[in-house]
Amino acid sequence: MKIFKNENSLNKNLSNTNQINSENISLFNLKLIHKLFDSINISILILIFILSFLSVNSQRKWSIIYKNLAKTRSNNNNLIDYISKTEEFYINEIETLNTLKKTTPKDLIYLDKQINKQKKNNLNQYIKYIKNGLKDSKYQRGY
Repeated sequence: MKIFKNENSLNKNLSNTNQINSENISLFNLKLIHKLFDSINISILILIFILSFLSVNSQRKWSIIYKNLAKTRSNNNNLIDYISKTEEFYINEIETLNTLKKTTPKDLIYLDKQINKQKKNNLNQYIKYIKNGLKDSKYQRGY
């Protein structure tokens, strides 16, 4: 029976050493896996930081470009307004040229000029004009 005991004890010793070795290996594997996950997490955090910086920078550039585009659009709208007003003016001018009739000597009306036989004194005329203006309050005195 001693032989069997020895065999059993040998089996127990072997199983104990296997268990210790497997515990050491599993602890080593766990430490390795934790280090691997830590390095992956740190690299992901660094990547997120870099990409967020790049996105903020590109957003700033885009907002500057958008502001310039908005100014350009408003300038173009103003130019379009000026162009449309100019076109409207020229179209009206062209239409009036078509509606106006060119005159001939037959279309003109000649009036006889009346010759005043009496020559009036210009000074008397000016004085009467001023008196009439004062009466009509055309020329006011004071403030």
